[in-house]
Amino acid sequence: MTGGRDELAELLQRAGLDIVGERRTEEVLPPRAAWRPVVAFEAEPTVTVQIDRPDLVTELNTQWHRRAVNEGILGEDGEFLIDVAGSWTGCAPRRWTRVRLTDRWDLAGVLGERPGQPEFLTLSADGNTLLAVTTEEYEVRLVTVDRIKERQEAAAQRKARESPEERAAAWASLLRGPRPRGRLCELWADGLALNPSTPDDMCAGLLGLSHFVMGRRLPTAVVETAMAHPEWKVRQLLAEAQPNITAEQWARLILSEQDRRRRWFLTVIAADRSAELTETAQEQLAADSSARVRAEAVHLAGLPRRLLTALAADPDPAVRATACPRAWPHLGTPARRNLLDDPDGKVRTEALLPHHRDHPMHRSVFHSEDVIQDRAAKTCRLARDLAALLAQDPDEHVRSVVAERPDLTENQRAGIHIDFDPGVHHYPLSWVTALHDDTDAMRRLAASSHPLVRRSVARAKHLPPDVVERLARDEDRVVQLFLAED
Repeated sequence: MTGGRDELAELLQRAGLDIVGERRTEEVLPPRAAWRPVVAFEAEPTVTVQIDRPDLVTELNTQWHRRAVNEGILGEDGEFLIDVAGSWTGCAPRRWTRVRLTDRWDLAGVLGERPGQPEFLTLSADGNTLLAVTTEEYEVRLVTVDRIKERQEAAAQRKARESPEERAAAWASLLRGPRPRGRLCELWADGLALNPSTPDDMCAGLLGLSHFVMGRRLPTAVVETAMAHPEWKVRQLLAEAQPNITAEQWARLILSEQDRRRRWFLTVIAADRSAELTETAQEQLAADSSARVRAEAVHLAGLPRRLLTALAADPDPAVRATACPRAWPHLGTPARRNLLDDPDGKVRTEALLPHHRDHPMHRSVFHSEDVIQDRAAKTCRLARDLAALLAQDPDEHVRSVVAERPDLTENQRAGIHIDFDPGVHHYPLSWVTALHDDTDAMRRLAASSHPLVRRSVARAKHLPPDVVERLARDEDRVVQLFLAED
């Protein structure tokens, strides 16, 4: 499941629904198509419930259940299909979820922006009857659509006979009557934003109306419009999601923000997205009046060496500490010594860790207050007596960290007792993934006693046949799963 599907599953469970079976594509009218007759202007509700009723949720649940039974929505086995308004799967095709009511069900109280304002579709398992619940300004409407398959067949026959004039009249009828309100406007904006045929000039009009518009590759003119949009949320979403922003546009987008917190936040996004900025913009951010902005500038992609070394000597200790790891390989001995002797403890810590990748760390340094022991045990070059001591440490977490080190032999790794929980999510070891193209290394590491090492090997795209065969028999089911995925 994606994150969106997980959220939907949790929502349905809170509404008192059991999800039946695995996710599958039902051979019925797709949800997006099923919403159309429900939100159409001419749709006539079967029942309306005034939104100011004191027992609104109870009444809505009662009315939905009565019609669901009468209209055959609930099958003999109690199963039916449901779709909840919302962006649970991003741009992916929407799919029905097959569910069954539990004893504690409450659809009207959960499946909406707030209790008593539900937005959901329910469909009989055979796909022939639809019961929708939607919220308007003053009332909640229950709309029933029956004989769906018969209607689809009739619509297909009409479309086959439709003339260009009739088609134009049908589009014109869409805009007749009262202007749409609330949720319907949002759905229209989302639909236009997701439609690849929507003209570029119309996309500019969707800015601020649908966040989906930022996910498509917008032309330069629309990006410029978004950059100058008066709403901060539009500019923020542009930075977060738009794939077509040039280095020069990134520079103007960030530097034009007068609010230093927003300028910092846009710099964070640019760094996270590895966005390319002009060198002039990098210089300005590295010299920004806000220390938070300068600290975040350290993480910008392609930051020149001269700016890194300058930030490592910044007047603000937080900036120096942030810059130290990236700047360290480019610093001379005097600059490194200044960081090791820095008056700020955090700066000294950040300097000690790279220093001891080249110089063995002894027990006295490891147990000093300037060292973060987890990071030191994972990344630093340890003196032999310290490594042996940590491998037998009474703290299981310390032993686990040491056991994942790249400088151990597999015999040394096997000698460290760890409690590995196979049900906990673990990220692959970066030093193993860096060796994915090394056949000999993959062959050696596939025989490791450590499950996380073997899991990291199984992630490789191209493994020798003998390694694949070995991992396919691995006692760790996750190793087999990763092997099958890759």
